[in-house]
Amino acid sequence: MEFSFARRDIVRLLKQPSRSICGITDQTEDQFDNLEKHTQWGIDVLEKYIKFVKERAEIELSYAKQLRNLSKKYQPKKNSKEEEEYRYTSTKAFLATLNEINDYAGQHEVISENMTSLITGELTRYVQELKQERKSHFHDGRKAQQHIETCWKQLEASKRRFERDCKEADRAQQYFEKMDADINVTKADVEKARQQAQLRHQMAEDSKAEYSSTLQKFNSEQHDHYYTHIPNIFQKIQEMEERRIVRIGESMKTFAEVDRQVIPIIGKCLDEITKAAESVDHKSDSQMVIEAFKSGFEPPGDIDFEDFTQPMKRTISESSLSNSRGDGKSEPKFGSKSKGKLWPFIKKNKSPKQQKEPLSHRFNEFMTSKPKIHCFRSLKRGLSLKLGAGPEDFSNLPPEQRRKKLQQKVDELNRDIQKEMDQRDALTKMKDVYIKNPQMGDAASVDHRLAELGQNIEKLRLEVQKFEGWLAEVEGRLPPRNEQARRQSGLYEAQNTSAVNSCAQDRESPDGSYTEEQSQETEMKVPATDFDDEFDDEEPLPTIGTCKALYTFEGQNEGTISVAEGEMLYVIEEDKGDGWTRIRRNEDEEGYVPTSYVEVYLDKNAKGAMTYI
Repeated sequence: MEFSFARRDIVRLLKQPSRSICGITDQTEDQFDNLEKHTQWGIDVLEKYIKFVKERAEIELSYAKQLRNLSKKYQPKKNSKEEEEYRYTSTKAFLATLNEINDYAGQHEVISENMTSLITGELTRYVQELKQERKSHFHDGRKAQQHIETCWKQLEASKRRFERDCKEADRAQQYFEKMDADINVTKADVEKARQQAQLRHQMAEDSKAEYSSTLQKFNSEQHDHYYTHIPNIFQKIQEMEERRIVRIGESMKTFAEVDRQVIPIIGKCLDEITKAAESVDHKSDSQMVIEAFKSGFEPPGDIDFEDFTQPMKRTISESSLSNSRGDGKSEPKFGSKSKGKLWPFIKKNKSPKQQKEPLSHRFNEFMTSKPKIHCFRSLKRGLSLKLGAGPEDFSNLPPEQRRKKLQQKVDELNRDIQKEMDQRDALTKMKDVYIKNPQMGDAASVDHRLAELGQNIEKLRLEVQKFEGWLAEVEGRLPPRNEQARRQSGLYEAQNTSAVNSCAQDRESPDGSYTEEQSQETEMKVPATDFDDEFDDEEPLPTIGTCKALYTFEGQNEGTISVAEGEMLYVIEEDKGDGWTRIRRNEDEEGYVPTSYVEVYLDKNAKGAMTYI
């Protein structure tokens, strides 16, 4: 009875329902596989977004580079004529636009830099951390899964051993009962069978206890596995995935904020471009063009009516510059493109006196006829301008343009003087250092260079004095703006007696800018007529002021007169813009001298020679 109870108990234990751990484990593995795939997909999305932001940053950087190159391409070149054109309001506005485009490009560089540092760099580091964390979580999950599988195997082994021991005990009990019932078996064999049955029962009890203990341990491990370890691992994976989602959202927000941060500065750039556009002033630009190209010449006055109903005899003279209209022939023009901006001068040749006509008729014909040839000085001046060369004092330019050129030259020379002086001061300090510390260098080694600098400074100062003299001459000759209209009425009054008589005499400036060539003189001669005698016999030009010779001038060419320094003379014809003034010493001596060599004192009431465009 005792053994029967034990056997029923064992059978009950063996027949109790048991759950299949394999199915649950397989389900857990499936969940881990799903989570592994999903988290890997999340990392792929993050890396794809990083690549997108990186390419966007490269586009911004490339765009900024192209904008900078565009701005640089259209920037004016330094020390070029193009740079001078940027003084107008329209070109200044364009230059301001280029500068603002350059700043605009800088903001796109900021966008690229911020996206690279705040998004691409941060997310790249985060992806590496995310991969490590994901790997750690799935490693813990697989480790827990392997542990529960090991516990299950231990439980299965204990169970099979318990089952085997129970079967062995049952067979031993049946064998004992069979031997005990058999009368032919010795008592010793029966005792031996009984002992064997007890031993098997004891082994079965031990296996039972071991199986029970293993089962309790497994149930505890299984409970911890499914209710603690796996949920914790899943929770960590969930938190990791949620952090990834939050992080990519924050990065998208940063993506927008990076653009939004530069919008105010880009707006300022656009506002500056608009402001520059609004600063364009067409009136100001037009005035600048007028100031840049105005000549300074005064327009001629009204021409008096001359009565041609009286019979007159027209003859050809060297100063009339045209054939007699009675011949019906016209000579070919010497230069078709020449417009005769300066009144020509032709040499006077003596000829036998013929019947005279009134001077006013001759002068009227001279004024109304188109000049056929220019004086040699005007001709040579035009050739010099075409060849790109000009006189040093810019006397080939109109007064206003000449004044600007002279002022630029003076400023340039003053800058050169300042550079030379700075070099001289630096060398002087170096020499002082060498004198105090001979081991640093030889003080005598800089003396030669100091002497050269001193000579250069002296030469530049002489040049400045020369150009300042010409500048003072021009500024003293230009009339005030409010007097121009008043002077127009008397424009030709003084020319009636001096314009034709001022022939093209050989005159040269101190630098030899205007030197007449013999070949030109031979080719340009015109037959002399009685028109020359009109000017030979006319009264001398009236004096319009006095002048004092500042320097000695040797008048070696025809038409010039020699003067001594400090000599007082009479002015009979004012400078017409060519750098020469006509003066008179006495009734027999008169001629031209450089304007820069004399100081002119004009009479206020005198009507002097005017300058013509």
